Amino acid sequence: MANFKKVYDNLKALTKSGEVIGVACSGGRDSISLLHYINSVKEELDIEVVCININHSIRETSDRDSRFVVDFCRENGIRCHKFVIDSYNIARTRHLTLEQAAREGRYEIFRVLIKKGLVDKIALGHHIGDQAETVLMHILRGAGLSGASGMAMSSEGIFIRPMLNISRQTINEYIIENDLNYVEDETNEDSNYTRNFIRNEILPKLEEKFPNCQENIANFGNICRKDDEYIDSQVTLDAVIVDKEHHIVRLPRNYFIYAEPIVNRMIRRAFNSIDIYADIESKHIEMIKALAKMGENGSKVSLPNKIFAVCEYDYITIYKKVPKVSTQAWAFKSGRIKIDGLGTLIVRRTQDKSINENSLKIDASKLPKGVIWRFRNDGDIFEKFGGGTKKLKSYLVNKKVPARLRDNIPLLAGNNEIYVIAGVEISDKVKIDENTKNVYEITLKTEEI
Repeated sequence: MANFKKVYDNLKALTKSGEVIGVACSGGRDSISLLHYINSVKEELDIEVVCININHSIRETSDRDSRFVVDFCRENGIRCHKFVIDSYNIARTRHLTLEQAAREGRYEIFRVLIKKGLVDKIALGHHIGDQAETVLMHILRGAGLSGASGMAMSSEGIFIRPMLNISRQTINEYIIENDLNYVEDETNEDSNYTRNFIRNEILPKLEEKFPNCQENIANFGNICRKDDEYIDSQVTLDAVIVDKEHHIVRLPRNYFIYAEPIVNRMIRRAFNSIDIYADIESKHIEMIKALAKMGENGSKVSLPNKIFAVCEYDYITIYKKVPKVSTQAWAFKSGRIKIDGLGTLIVRRTQDKSINENSLKIDASKLPKGVIWRFRNDGDIFEKFGGGTKKLKSYLVNKKVPARLRDNIPLLAGNNEIYVIAGVEISDKVKIDENTKNVYEITLKTEEI
């Protein structure tokens, strides 16, 4: 029998008893082999196996291939989750290549399946050849040690690649010995795709001169991974502020004085902390380092997939594109207001006049009639606590409120007079005194102010 013992050993190390393993299967020889093999050893490993088939809507034969996978699962008693995504629409709306769009679409499905608890891990059918292609592709794009490591046997704790250390030849032998049918993806021959160009044009020429080049390239990736993991272990992120919900991470600028390999990994891990794993290359890391070194407050660089890095006083903040400024307005009253992309504004009456650093308190009887919650307008003014009127923009700059947030902070306003800057300060005109009886407490539940 084809030597799949390595695959069995990998599965034993990568799975736990009782887990549900979703096998991503397109119907091609690699994924069919993996699905068939895992299904044959599921009882020994005490795991459950389900198939995940994703029709990317790219090829005319996509529907045929999905039907093939569904029929294969029915014949072999395997439960199958079938999905269809519009890769062309994803590419158009997110300004991605078709290759990137298909990848984003399927990984979004994988993560949803994990989040809903339908599967515990996703098994992918990558092998040594795929690893060699990945390492070469990353190096040619300018990757550092991390990118040259290629794919990991296990990543993010949810993606596993049990065939990563076996060859395409071994998979072909398994197909023949088990008399397995599979489908051919005709786009694999289209060298306009980056990976196909490396597979079809580059590697064959390398193999003519260096017969073991794929294994050697994959081994090089493994060596890079071990070195990278050691250096990565020296990285500390103790002072990094992560807001995973809003995809924002803030790096102290004084961290950028460390040795370059440490700084590079700090930035990489910052991206990973907000679930950004793809399309960040060495040139983008260099842009962020240059920003930290030379950038003035408010200076910004644009990164792939609508991600930005900006100097915000003592921090470099990495974030996904901020939602457009809302034109909504709300009456002033007790209750909760959900502010998209920011948090929740909570207004309540209270008898407690004591100062609370997590909220603001005002004398509501000092408010003029008709005040509303809204967002910033040109010409807004604010009377500072303790006296002195300033333009709102100047006040927010002095308070070191990041520029990306200023247009999205709820303001309690009457015409152009601002009485409350939610999460920041109240106007001197509505401060509590010994005669105050009508106290309102205002809290902005967010990590971003």
